Amino acid sequence: MQTQRKTIKDWALDDRPREKLLLKGTETLSNSELLAILIGSGTKTKSAVDVAKDVLSLAKDNLNELGKMSLKELMKVDGIGEARAITIAAALELGRRRQATEVHKSIIRNSSDIAHYLQIQLKDKPHEVFAVAFLNRANKINHLEIISEGGITGTVADPRIILKKALEHNAVNMVLCHNHPSGSLKPSRADELLTKKIKEAALLLDITVVDHIIVSEEGYYSFADEGIL
Repeated sequence: MQTQRKTIKDWALDDRPREKLLLKGTETLSNSELLAILIGSGTKTKSAVDVAKDVLSLAKDNLNELGKMSLKELMKVDGIGEARAITIAAALELGRRRQATEVHKSIIRNSSDIAHYLQIQLKDKPHEVFAVAFLNRANKINHLEIISEGGITGTVADPRIILKKALEHNAVNMVLCHNHPSGSLKPSRADELLTKKIKEAALLLDITVVDHIIVSEEGYYSFADEGIL
């Protein structure tokens, strides 16, 4: 006689993700249980928690890796269609924005103040991205703009576009930034030359480039801290 599959509805009340959250709070749920709530329901052969475990397994049980996954990659998991993949991606983006909000409101006093913010914004990008944080007179971030996105090995930033954006956002200071998906934090000669070019052009408009920061999962590199700005 074939044994009938046990669904989440058959579990003990405090083992069901939604009910467990109501009874015990969000902090008591595992990553797979939280993800299962987003997924909503399982398949004919798997519960939502099982599907969630499959998603996490594809991400090597690492939430940082999950944050880097594209919709197409998420949809490789049995039970994850386009709608569910979009729900997961949206939830991850909300978490990313929540992390960045407090820094966005803060006064930028040193490289570490803004480096953490930039890591949150760019670390999950699979390719190199060049961005600029435009700061006001109080040294708070008015706006973060992704200027260009390149391939795995690099990107190009046009100083004219950067200065146009700086004027649009009433910037007094700017922080240049790009990520290194490879993990290396060492700037290239091209990075140094581009920084010098943008800095000199910005000075003509009384705008100061206060730093150029390279971010990766390994940490960050500050041109200002290293004395090469």
